[in-house]
Amino acid sequence: MNTVIRFEDITKEYEGKTIIENLNLSIEQGEFVTIIGSSGCGKTTTLKMVNGLIKPEKGTIRIHGEDIKTKDITALRRTIGYAIQGSVLFPHMDVEQNIAYVPNLLNKKDKEKTKAAVSKWMKIVGLLDEMRQRYPAELSGGQQQRVGIARALAASPDILLMDEPFGAVDEITREQLQKEIKRIHEQTKITILFVTHDISEALKLGTKVLVMDHGKIEQYAAPQELLSNPATEFVKKLVDRERRICHLPDDRLDDCEYSEVAECKTR
Repeated sequence: MNTVIRFEDITKEYEGKTIIENLNLSIEQGEFVTIIGSSGCGKTTTLKMVNGLIKPEKGTIRIHGEDIKTKDITALRRTIGYAIQGSVLFPHMDVEQNIAYVPNLLNKKDKEKTKAAVSKWMKIVGLLDEMRQRYPAELSGGQQQRVGIARALAASPDILLMDEPFGAVDEITREQLQKEIKRIHEQTKITILFVTHDISEALKLGTKVLVMDHGKIEQYAAPQELLSNPATEFVKKLVDRERRICHLPDDRLDDCEYSEVAECKTR
């Protein structure tokens, strides 16, 4: 597999306090990386450094092997999808205009290509075609979030950053959106970094889970590995409740897909 994102000796400070300390991490093509940890541990900071919204004091971030400091930051951001909690749509633009925003910047002369991209992603995220001319104020929270995801994906980026994107919706809508983003990932093989405060969500969605505490990596592994072999006491406490969801003995956890565990929660 190819390394898409690499953090090399990254340190980030705020007002003299170290938030991220000597972070080294490689993320491979097509991984769905969920990032979880204690409040203030550096989850969102790590995410925002990928598209240059936050710059580290030390170290290098590479995308496809290139140092992002050598890239035009505006051009870089247009190639990376970004979806956050509450979707933050342009209120004066309808659904079609919101989704078409970045493709219009990239394909100013090819309106048909942009229109096709809007249609494609509206269908993929489960938005009806009749919603094209509706404005954000006319949509439910779940519909707004779907528009936000479609907008983040409309330029067909190979990296998607998501910062607690489902935190502002009700539980039923959240479960629906989780299924949608998992299906989209399986369909597109896009590389996703997804910040969450919910360990169940992290284990359910991620092909890899990045656990952080005080700006350091506690463990980076597949969900099954975290459940069966937590690397530190911090990780053990974090996943302990999840490990007992199905009342499985420890010697079965190595063979237990987290999807099985998650399914037990609804029984």
